[in-house]
Amino acid sequence: MELCQEYRIPHSYFRGRGDGAWSDLDRRKALAYAAYSRSVCSQCGTRAEEWDESSGGDEDAYTAITHRCIGCQIIADKQKTVPQGDEGHGVKVLLIPTSVHAALQVARTHTSHA
Repeated sequence: MELCQEYRIPHSYFRGRGDGAWSDLDRRKALAYAAYSRSVCSQCGTRAEEWDESSGGDEDAYTAITHRCIGCQIIADKQKTVPQGDEGHGVKVLLIPTSVHAALQVARTHTSHA
């Protein structure tokens, strides 16, 4: 349903059964998925019902763990080098593949010598 929402296509069409017209079932599925999506916490990705024992949930439904993302670590380290104040306004730290960075460097070198 996530792909159907992203591409704005009916579920039946996604499954290869239909001409792209929205059936009543497609609309009900889309509305149900939208309601479900709104019930998911944007930060942790869980739903209140999963924790609520009176709704069939369990207060121990999830366990918090730590995970280190090396990409996020590199971004955080590089972010420390962004100047404070006006000089740093609008500066974003991005990750690009090393091969792309090297190609950009080569292209800049050739352009500056032309």
